[in-house]
Amino acid sequence: MFMSTAAATDALSVRYLDVTAGADGQRLDNFLITQLKGAPKTLVYRIIRKGEVRVNKKRAKADTRLQAGDQVRVPPIRLTEKAADTPVGNSLRELLLGEAVCFENDAVLVLNKPAGLAVHGGSGVRVGLIEALRQVRPELDFLELVHRLDKDTSGCILLAKSRKALNILQDQLRGKKMGKFYQAWVIGQWPVELREVNAPIDRASSPSGERLMRIAAEGEGKRSLTRFRVLKRAGNLTLIEAEPVTGRTHQIRVHARFAGFPLLGDPKYGDEATNERFRKTGISRMFLHARRLVFNDPMTGEPVQVEANADTSWKQVEQQAG
Repeated sequence: MFMSTAAATDALSVRYLDVTAGADGQRLDNFLITQLKGAPKTLVYRIIRKGEVRVNKKRAKADTRLQAGDQVRVPPIRLTEKAADTPVGNSLRELLLGEAVCFENDAVLVLNKPAGLAVHGGSGVRVGLIEALRQVRPELDFLELVHRLDKDTSGCILLAKSRKALNILQDQLRGKKMGKFYQAWVIGQWPVELREVNAPIDRASSPSGERLMRIAAEGEGKRSLTRFRVLKRAGNLTLIEAEPVTGRTHQIRVHARFAGFPLLGDPKYGDEATNERFRKTGISRMFLHARRLVFNDPMTGEPVQVEANADTSWKQVEQQAG
């Protein structure tokens, strides 16, 4: 990659990074990974291990907890272009600054993520949600994802504006004190009495190397529980609400397929013939939407409930199915 003389000089100079209040309590390795856009993780850990990174002029370990006001010395390193350097398009910028914002206060930001937008750059994705947000909201010293959504899933995604808020919210998530409620169009007539699927999930082998999950054999995998509720029917489709009690990869998608009702448009676990029929009418997304998020405000402790509207394709599905 071509690098200008000025850029090369800057990249190959000693840098001093000030730790702001937003990074208070963050591990040194995570701080550097966030700050050094384009630096491989292996490089970050190598310069820490070799003692080339100093915190307040002293050697530090990767798990050192930083405090606001600390100064971190970084040795000269060459950084490559990364997703953070790719300009955000005008349409995405306007979306993230406007109608995608569902809720915001001093501690958190909740966005309605569009389907097709990855939460992180990488694996061929130049700009993910978090990289785009850091560009369009440069006034925020700290911004991190509390949880993730699949690229093809739309809806509520929660971000923290400080390390303290992030830790509190992730504790809520781990302690099952955060409610995440999804909606999905599934293929078939989901029985009203089928209110939960309790089946362990494990990684499936894939010759292509893509991430695939499966229902595990007895005694294997991780315990996985999803609660379901029928909302409406349209033709041979059912609109359901799904609440993943546990948080396994692709959990709702795998449990719905296991129950015999795969998600419409699901490229990994769905019914290709039905998906193709809808694609021919211009409806091509996967129909899983994080509709509602319930949590306690990390600063005040007050309950917060946020909803995100689904896009127009959901109505189109109902019209086509009916």
